[in-house]
Amino acid sequence: MTETAALAGVTMREARREDTARIATLIMQGAAEQSRSGEEIATEASHPFYLDAFDEVAASPYNTLFVAELDGEVVGTLQVTVIPGLINRGRKRAKLESVHVDPALRGRRIGEAMVAHAVEFARQSGAGLVELTSNKSREAAHRFYRRLGFDQSHEGFKLEL
Repeated sequence: MTETAALAGVTMREARREDTARIATLIMQGAAEQSRSGEEIATEASHPFYLDAFDEVAASPYNTLFVAELDGEVVGTLQVTVIPGLINRGRKRAKLESVHVDPALRGRRIGEAMVAHAVEFARQSGAGLVELTSNKSREAAHRFYRRLGFDQSHEGFKLEL
């Protein structure tokens, strides 16, 4: 357990299939623009396609889905993808995705503990760089990541297919 995790009272572990609905709920609760009610989120989170997606992530040797637990309850989630490549003499990089903490528990260093765990996991996986993207509207998240040492060095682009 990292020092930050101990301070936050958080336990990090790999996600299990039975965590899927809670993970989907956390991701939807953390949407940059919230348009769903709690009931709509709960209904959506129970859809079987989330289990299919979990199975696909779990089967990938490059992806690991983590959850943060506080008092035995899942309160946060993030995914780490280790990406092999040719840039910088074949340096691997790790991408953090879907970093979400229960909105009612923000400000308790849970996110800090999660990111510290992910960075150490990336290091142990051979990555020489950790990257992430964050919605431009999430100014508080940007301050959070800068406080943790991330440099806002690139402009991101997406193409929906």
